[in-house]
Amino acid sequence: MPKKFAGENSKAVAARQRKENTKQEKEQKIKKIVEDAEWEDNDEKLKKKQQKKEEQEKKRLEQLQKKAEAKALLEKEMESLKGKVAPPPPKITRAQITQMKEKSVKPEPEKPLPSKVVVEEPPLVENLNRLQIDGDVAQSVEEAIFILTDKADVDKHPEKRLKAAYTAFEEVTLPRLKAENPTLRLSQLKQMLRKEWLKSPQNPLNQKV
Repeated sequence: MPKKFAGENSKAVAARQRKENTKQEKEQKIKKIVEDAEWEDNDEKLKKKQQKKEEQEKKRLEQLQKKAEAKALLEKEMESLKGKVAPPPPKITRAQITQMKEKSVKPEPEKPLPSKVVVEEPPLVENLNRLQIDGDVAQSVEEAIFILTDKADVDKHPEKRLKAAYTAFEEVTLPRLKAENPTLRLSQLKQMLRKEWLKSPQNPLNQKV
């Protein structure tokens, strides 16, 4: 038996025992609260996990339903198209093909001929190297002199006087023609010079006695 200390009475022992019991009860309550909290936490996690799983399953079922509906719709459209398939075209013979080609090729209408055809002729250019005097044709200045000598008694020997007059006329007139027509060639300028010479009063053939 435990040895009792002096001065210790039964009341003190009872009070200490009650205190000890209260402490143990308190610890038991705290422990139970902690355990209950852990269970609740685990239950919440399980609940969220279960909810997520249910949502995934719901989505999967919705996708399967959509696929089934799309498949059913496609099959329905295919069935409706089968009923609307056009019959094959009738066979065409070679003679019919030839006849169709002849009809497609239309002859071109004949173009009406113009009632009047107008042909524009180029203007005649005087040949300065060929001079006609009263029906006689002169190919050079000398021939013209002889023809004019026969037609009019201008000079017995006009060649020298004619050449000198032509040279003087050319020295004066040719520079003027060059200035007036800078783009013309020398041969063209000489033709213009001869043309003016035939009409010039400086030409002895144009001078009357």
